[in-house]
Amino acid sequence: RLEMRHFGVRVSIIEPGYFSTDVTNPQLLERNVRRVWERLPEEARESYGEIFLRAFLKSVQKLEGSCSSNLSLVTDCMEHALTSCHPRDRYSAGWDAKLFFLPLSYLPSAWVDAV
Repeated sequence: RLEMRHFGVRVSIIEPGYFSTDVTNPQLLERNVRRVWERLPEEARESYGEIFLRAFLKSVQKLEGSCSSNLSLVTDCMEHALTSCHPRDRYSAGWDAKLFFLPLSYLPSAWVDAV
């Protein structure tokens, strides 16, 4: 964003929370993760371990419950950034982005890692 300012280009960052899209679709995610897992060299699979794979896939299934289906929250941010005379530098779309991710960005890295 700051690098582009030198060229007269104004950049707004849109940081959405979790929304129901193909990116967060648990079935698609699981299928893609399993496909990549099968293509990994045996050494890499052993390093991560079967426990890692199961825990990751379990977290993918939980993701669906925290996703919002109201995509207009994101598109409204985009519209404002594109049409406003004075767009904001950052937009946070979704309750999780505002109440969880944004405050985390102000904490020390060690605290965020612990969370």
